[in-house]
Amino acid sequence: MKIDSVSAQQILDTRDRPTIEVTLISGETIVHASVPSGKSTGSHEAVELRDADGGVSTAIGNVECEIAALVTGRQWETPDELDAAMIALDGTPNKSRLGANAILGVSIAAQRLAAELAGVPLWRAIALRAGTTPAAPRLYLNFMNGGEHADYRLPFQEYLFVVGGKTSEAMPIAERVFKKLGERLERESRSSTSTESVEVELLQKVPMGDEGGYSPKFEELDKPFELLAALVAEHPGASIAIDAAANALRNDHGGYTLIGRDYTPDELRALYLELISKFPFHSIEDPFAETATEDFTKLTAEAGEVIIVGDDLTVTNPARIEMAREAGAITAVLIKPNQIGSVKEAIEAVQMTHANGWAAVCSHRSGETDDTFIADFAYAVGAHGIKAGGLGQKERREKYERLLEIEKEAETV
Repeated sequence: MKIDSVSAQQILDTRDRPTIEVTLISGETIVHASVPSGKSTGSHEAVELRDADGGVSTAIGNVECEIAALVTGRQWETPDELDAAMIALDGTPNKSRLGANAILGVSIAAQRLAAELAGVPLWRAIALRAGTTPAAPRLYLNFMNGGEHADYRLPFQEYLFVVGGKTSEAMPIAERVFKKLGERLERESRSSTSTESVEVELLQKVPMGDEGGYSPKFEELDKPFELLAALVAEHPGASIAIDAAANALRNDHGGYTLIGRDYTPDELRALYLELISKFPFHSIEDPFAETATEDFTKLTAEAGEVIIVGDDLTVTNPARIEMAREAGAITAVLIKPNQIGSVKEAIEAVQMTHANGWAAVCSHRSGETDDTFIADFAYAVGAHGIKAGGLGQKERREKYERLLEIEKEAETV
């Protein structure tokens, strides 16, 4: 693989914040890649390089100067070789010099270019690189947004409807459930029945969060789960998940605050176990703060078949995943390539997760673009699930639509 030209430009993500789009050219082949940006981020994530005003001009300059000088005009045997060279060029443990966003933009584009030049689908090229067996991931659909993604109208950051099987079978279920949930939320907000079309004005009437899900406000902790559980009951095999994003729930007393009530870590663990006993849970992500490894371990030991997912705890970092393994802290890892800053390291994180006998759940970010790389990646590595947001935002839907395309491609490969 020989790269003739590297360029980058600023685009806006779904939160109207600047991010990077990278373009690579090899002969007549042109590929693009854009990098998402997180709002709720762990302190151990690789550094997303931003200017003092929040822009990304420095990161763009790093792509077009140092990184371009490194990667152009030579033959790269594999994308792994190219990624390793960029990581070495940066020379820091967290990509703080060149920026994880700069490196990842080139890394994703290089993987896409390698697939194009080889004449294979992107997901197939990733699977061959990772040594994984491709499979359709469960859809973790973020149907109600809370926490930092929705001005804390709900305490937990994500309330997810989980459905598995072939994407072509799961998506119609997701569409029906999303519509029905919106109608039920609309009825909840009305004092009397209206004759106007709920479907036409639904998205205008029910607030939406950063990730394309509804964002109602309830004072009762159980209410969102009651609504989701009623919909799960209509679809055997479906279930509920949450991202508690507990870093953002911490208070000044060494505990957590939800809807005006303080909880000690033990009380919060008891709350999770109560929710598990009452509702059809599949998984809980980041139930405690990133520093509370012992609390993760206690909950994991008591959660039964419910999966405990590390995100801020593990940040797609093989060293952090090993720490969690030694502590018996979790049974799944959230995989976000921009947390670690290269496709190579994201693959290594998946490989380590699978070696531990854990589930890998691939994820978008709250500030998304129309790049669908995460869908190809999730399918390629045989991920347990994919989080790509709700269905109320174009950039979220595009990830699910890409999975539908992959399903058709896989039937002919």
